[in-house]
Amino acid sequence: MVREPVIYRLGHDFDLVTNIRRADVRSDVGWVVLELEGSDEEIQRGLDWVGNTGVRVDPIAGDVIEG
Repeated sequence: MVREPVIYRLGHDFDLVTNIRRADVRSDVGWVVLELEGSDEEIQRGLDWVGNTGVRVDPIAGDVIEG
């Protein structure tokens, strides 16, 4: 999935704003700390879709910015 535009699709196919906070992407593996802005329902729809693509999703509660 490293070559797939997963973050682009989250912003394009769902009503979400994405913000890459941190990342380390290599040719064969990668990780991203991604901030998502949108309704709780739309965020859940996007996360469900990402999970179904085979991408591992680990929510990070300590890195949440509310405002």
